[in-house]
Amino acid sequence: MSNKIDAAAKDAEGKIQSAVGSITGDKGQQIKGEAKQVQADAMKADAKVKDEAKKAARKVEDATE
Repeated sequence: MSNKIDAAAKDAEGKIQSAVGSITGDKGQQIKGEAKQVQADAMKADAKVKDEAKKAARKVEDATE
């Protein structure tokens, strides 16, 4: 669960940083913010894969009982 929370926090941080960069005209901050959003997407995908793997493992375990 903390991976999902970390990803949401990283996404929010990236959105804020990107918006500030856009408002101030600082392309560097805007790009860094966008990069954080991409990193958050990767973190979300990783968490989803782990959740699906756990579900699959439970199904196998249930089937063998």
